[in-house]
Amino acid sequence: MDPSLPRPERGRTFTGRRRIRLADMDERGRLRLDAVARFLQDVAIEDVSETGWGTPEHLWFVRRIRIEVREPFREDHEVELVTWCSGLAAIAAGRRWSVSGDAGGRIEVDSVWIHLGPDQRPARIEGFDVYAEATAGRGVSTRLELDAPGGAAARRPWPLRTSDVDLHGHVNNAVYWQAVEDALRDSSVEPSEPLVAELDYRDPVDLADGVELVVDGDGQALRVGFCVGESLRAVALVEAVRPP
Repeated sequence: MDPSLPRPERGRTFTGRRRIRLADMDERGRLRLDAVARFLQDVAIEDVSETGWGTPEHLWFVRRIRIEVREPFREDHEVELVTWCSGLAAIAAGRRWSVSGDAGGRIEVDSVWIHLGPDQRPARIEGFDVYAEATAGRGVSTRLELDAPGGAAARRPWPLRTSDVDLHGHVNNAVYWQAVEDALRDSSVEPSEPLVAELDYRDPVDLADGVELVVDGDGQALRVGFCVGESLRAVALVEAVRPP
């Protein structure tokens, strides 16, 4: 994944806009990571709905995502999101977003999504011409990259709510970022400054699962594991960006 890839000169791009509302901000006015994830998801759904690559024939589940907050959103009231396909594999595709605010906020995002058919099984991507041109022939990998938190990391319960589960019966991908925001509050990483946030989704989490967060970190990085028993379902990593 490469959030530095520029907007393609050829191929499809899709643009959406969102207002930043009260529930999207923390107490200092910063646009939270879970709100960013929700904006990204909603614009992606609008895109595939327009091209016919959305439900019910096609399902997309995020595998990896990397969010680079280059200029934090503090005074911004409106967000513009431009998205396009960043790479292609047999059963997966990359999706890039470039996110800009009306007061200078800027976020760059790249991600990998698994393609499923209506039976919710992995399905080959065929006839993807509407998106393929923007990739310029780039591929994507579904390989997971984030290590689990250390064995001595603190563990605590993460109670799930009915509202955390989406149409597909799993905890929605944006909800994981709510747990990351909670962990950031107790960490030494300053979320109001530039940062890089990554999340690997390994296996789904369902409402009935007893989830524990495994958290460790230092002054520059925070790692959060989402565990059900001994099964690691997802891993997040947030790192502060050191000034040049």
